[in-house]
Amino acid sequence: MIGVFDSGHGGLTVLKALVREFPGQAFTYLGDHGHAPYGNREPDEIYHLTLASLERLFALGCRLVVIACNTAAATGLRRLQHHWLPAHHPQRRVLGVLVPMVEAVTGVPWMADVTTRRPHGEARTVAVFATRHTVRSDAFAREIGSRAPEVTVVQQACPVLVDLIERDAPRDILARAVRRYTALLMRRLEGAAPSSVILGCTHYPLVAELFAAALPAGVEILSQPDITAKSLGAYLSRHPEFAGAGEPGQVRFHTTGDAVRVTSLATRFYGRPARFEALDAAAPRQIKIA
Repeated sequence: MIGVFDSGHGGLTVLKALVREFPGQAFTYLGDHGHAPYGNREPDEIYHLTLASLERLFALGCRLVVIACNTAAATGLRRLQHHWLPAHHPQRRVLGVLVPMVEAVTGVPWMADVTTRRPHGEARTVAVFATRHTVRSDAFAREIGSRAPEVTVVQQACPVLVDLIERDAPRDILARAVRRYTALLMRRLEGAAPSSVILGCTHYPLVAELFAAALPAGVEILSQPDITAKSLGAYLSRHPEFAGAGEPGQVRFHTTGDAVRVTSLATRFYGRPARFEALDAAAPRQIKIA
């Protein structure tokens, strides 16, 4: 069974793509709605909450978990992969949605030795729209820059967009917000269009067409859910031992928040009914942080 974790609803856009790509695979989704949003928390607190949710998913039988939360992945993915997992769960694996996007932009594997001198490709600009915390972490710029220094990364925080999407704001209000953020980015680029755009929040696929309308014609918008699904397929082909457990095609939904309220909001993100079950919002046990 494969786990998918997010602080809230956004990861359901990733789960939707994974279920479409792997209809025979069993998935368990966990939304940490009881502690959302993560964006206004300190990095150590985000890291601790992420580990607590991973522990929950491991306890539910998941041997592989996809962190479908850019804030959580940007804050601590490398740290937990290199230190916490080997020390506490060496037989489990954790992947993150940030990684496939970095690989897609640079063509360089996540685990490659980035200190090795590489031939430079064509200079280009990639724009990243994300939450304030993800932008502040500089994870996209840092990871892309270490692999492809010829790529200029320009980031734009979109502070209220997640809240507007979760509140199901009218389309004209969403469009106005997206136009404001794209205008701010284009002003910094002095009107020059980026070659491609990363929507660095799993809520943003729900308004991808608004970004496409606001950006100059021809700008490529990279789909994080689809790229993550393809990346997971490549990973499972290399590590088939992490696929196949659980009842084929079964998808379960858990939340640390109000299951009734979460269920009522989930359909918009998942595209079909998703009935959530409540888990205790308290940490399953004292987490040892490596």
